[in-house]
Amino acid sequence: MIIDFHTHMFPDKIAKRTIDYLSGICKTKPYTDGTYEGLKKETLESEVDLSIALPIATKPSQFESVNIFASRYQEKPVLSFGSIHPDCENYKAKLRQIKEMGLKGIKLHPDYQEVYFNDIRYKRIISYAFELDLIISVHAGADPKCPDDIHCTPKMSAEVIQETGAGKLVLAHMGGNEQWDEVEEYLAGSDVYFDTGVVLGRMKEEQFLRIVRSHGADKILFATDSPWGGQKEFLEIINKMPLTDMERKKILGGNACKLLKL
Repeated sequence: MIIDFHTHMFPDKIAKRTIDYLSGICKTKPYTDGTYEGLKKETLESEVDLSIALPIATKPSQFESVNIFASRYQEKPVLSFGSIHPDCENYKAKLRQIKEMGLKGIKLHPDYQEVYFNDIRYKRIISYAFELDLIISVHAGADPKCPDDIHCTPKMSAEVIQETGAGKLVLAHMGGNEQWDEVEEYLAGSDVYFDTGVVLGRMKEEQFLRIVRSHGADKILFATDSPWGGQKEFLEIINKMPLTDMERKKILGGNACKLLKL
């Protein structure tokens, strides 16, 4: 089973302007139109079995709309997580609401939520989400929105892991986009997952393989960050890498199946 653990889609009414806006920031041509149908089409054509959609509540007032939208997509080929903003009031009640809606996890984006990852607000959310057995996916490392002000560095992540304990935490972009030396220094081997979102083809293969081996292939999740990475293209890169068959099987879907309890 092949699972893309990091994709994005938006409600039809805002998809075009959202994609246009983000394309301008990322300076990247998208692989889909940003809609559910666009992501579904890419997933089916790429022979990916399941795409995990990761919405972002960029302000507290978006909590209801983001999670109601997410709750509509809970089966193949697209399963959506929810999201919560660190400034949301009654965060425990809101996390319970996410759980009760049947969502398997949440997405946090410190850059777009404009809060540093080692802030107490995130630590509280993560600790309680762990209690609820929710998966937490976090944008880690540099982001084109604010490349000189990184809101989730590997050192911040190491602090959060130390204070919140073990749980289902996924640090996107191999633990810290464009900060992979620091990932090796602070995070390799720790109790956290990394996803491959948007880094394949950009990260040096030698370093990617080194992190896979030092961190453990059982804690790496295949991901594209679609529409900013192509599923066919990323699968081709993974399949050409000198991974063992077991490593490849774990990365492409085995680890995700265990995490999602599929």
